[in-house]
Amino acid sequence: MRVIIQRVKSSYVTVGEQTIGKIGRGLNLLVGIADTDTEAELDWIARKCLELRLFGAEEGNDRWQKSVTEIDGELLVVSQFTLYGDCRKGRRPSFDRSAAPEAAKNLYNLFVEKLRDSGLKVETGEFGAMMHVFIDNDGPVTLLLEREAI
Repeated sequence: MRVIIQRVKSSYVTVGEQTIGKIGRGLNLLVGIADTDTEAELDWIARKCLELRLFGAEEGNDRWQKSVTEIDGELLVVSQFTLYGDCRKGRRPSFDRSAAPEAAKNLYNLFVEKLRDSGLKVETGEFGAMMHVFIDNDGPVTLLLEREAI
């Protein structure tokens, strides 16, 4: 499983002309599911997303002391199968490592549920849709979280 985690001042996602998910201060999560992922990877990544200290004690403070949970932040979770695009050969990415759509959707929905169990506001994109994601990256802070099946 791979997640691009971005600290944001705000973020929203649209499908067509309709905004379907919108958050204020918190984390934008672009989520890629591998064909080998299980619930164990989801648990680890969800815990990391909720517990990583990426925020200052107060807004504007540069020292990272608090997690999104501690600041009562918000989460926007967007499926992103292209995170498993392999561009090493040829001119067209290979997506062989991405989970099949049905399996990926089930794991993605389970991941969102695990985040919602935190009590934080969690918004999502639309799985499988052509989306536009608008990200007001704070910092900018962008990190890659990765957990491969063991």
